Amino acid sequence: MTNSRRRDLLFAAGALFIAPSAARTQPATKIYRIGFLAPRSRSTPSHPEVFYDAFVQGMRELGYVEGKNLTIEWRFADGNYERLPALAADLVNTNVEVIVAPATPPNLALQRATSTIPIVFISVGDPIKMGLVASLARPGSNITGLSNTTTDLGAKEIELLKILIPALSHAAVLTNPGNPALPPLLKNVQIAAQQLGVAILPVQARNPEDVERGFVTMRREHAQAVIVLADPFLIGQRSQTAQLAVKNRLPSMFQTREEVLAGGLMSYGANLSDIFRRGAVYVDKILKGAKPSELPVEQPTELELVVNLKTATALGLAIPKSILFRANKVIQWWAGQWTLLAVHGRPGLPSFQSMRACRLRLHPYIRTLVRPCGRCP
Repeated sequence: MTNSRRRDLLFAAGALFIAPSAARTQPATKIYRIGFLAPRSRSTPSHPEVFYDAFVQGMRELGYVEGKNLTIEWRFADGNYERLPALAADLVNTNVEVIVAPATPPNLALQRATSTIPIVFISVGDPIKMGLVASLARPGSNITGLSNTTTDLGAKEIELLKILIPALSHAAVLTNPGNPALPPLLKNVQIAAQQLGVAILPVQARNPEDVERGFVTMRREHAQAVIVLADPFLIGQRSQTAQLAVKNRLPSMFQTREEVLAGGLMSYGANLSDIFRRGAVYVDKILKGAKPSELPVEQPTELELVVNLKTATALGLAIPKSILFRANKVIQWWAGQWTLLAVHGRPGLPSFQSMRACRLRLHPYIRTLVRPCGRCP
């Protein structure tokens, strides 16, 4: 056997021992474990929960994928807030690194359940007033996240309804008595309404049957419009509330775009799906070593007005030009279907200005905002 052949055999034999050793020294992929305390139900293909899906998508965009390097311990209250304390206690015992929770009720339950596990809240209206953080700049404990800043929306909602219905004198407000964040919002609406000469009828709903009965009360009390406050249960019932509003001939005002997509007339508020997606950024920072007490609470920088012209048609309402001019998004008949479009060319959705089709298909006022395509009169 030649010397070169002997060296090759020795090298190959050595590799058999070295290779397994090297494989053993390769670092295993870290599996991150986070919890999610959801006030509503699990997302399914037949009933997608767009906000929870937006959070998962945000995590995926940051490199965290369920089943690969991420495990999410989900707990669902199915709209029943009385279940939240037990679910929070159960989640705390699952040895997760971070817990995510949307809205106020789940976060209050988690705050009582743990003072050590980092908590990221999503879409809490006033985290200071609710006692979740010491300040927006320095939360000061194991809790931080993203605020929805909905406290001052009441005045704008009443103003828009008054423009839509100049003779408006009675409006109902649908609220959930199980959500401690809603009484300040209701009070804000009442103060703004009083200044415009509008009487407010509070209507409480904890379950779908309450929602049905609530609209019976609105009709009996001669309400001329309804405002639905931002609450996880009520947002989950958006199709029901939108349909009942149309059935009872009530113009409806919501605080999320998704409720207008479900058939509501108008919404004014932050982009809730975007807030959920941004929640993943906070989780990422904490998993990488950031302290919740030192992560400032994020607030939305933009509010959007969305108008549903399909619902307006069903109600026999003509939307005033002043409202359409303010609108960021409009559900408009386009290319044979009702489509959510951006009025002023805002990113993320097709804009009217970019459409190269006949302007005559558009709402008469919106048509004046669109440059002719060359084929239009």
